[in-house]
Amino acid sequence: MRLHISLKSGVPIYVQVVMQIRQMITSGRLPVGTELPTIRGLAEELLINPNTVARAYRELESAGFVTSRRGIGTVVNEHGFQLEQGERMSILCDRIDALLAEAEHLGFDFDQIMEQMQARYRQRLQNRGTEPESGIQEDLENE
Repeated sequence: MRLHISLKSGVPIYVQVVMQIRQMITSGRLPVGTELPTIRGLAEELLINPNTVARAYRELESAGFVTSRRGIGTVVNEHGFQLEQGERMSILCDRIDALLAEAEHLGFDFDQIMEQMQARYRQRLQNRGTEPESGIQEDLENE
């Protein structure tokens, strides 16, 4: 499991851990039953305090994404996949907020951020060999 922690993003480290693990679970990259790294193991890997990882795991457990059991570890819960539209939108908004905070910290303005978002989106579609949705296609063509 690869996580990226940014000390300059303005987003608390435990929130970054929670958001990234939630995204991995909801996207299927961490299937039901997958055991997460130990608190100490992940803390060492990310070079952060074990209490930070413990807090992130508690948040994930209270939200129903994982189950923690002494002696067994922390595993992905099947309820983590049953997200409603509002919950998925909340996750997306959290990710956007983190991106905007980091981009602002790096000195980018809104137009530069959107330009990069569109360029990255086009690149992802190209790599997958797919076409954008009709409304998005029109927006991309009108640049």
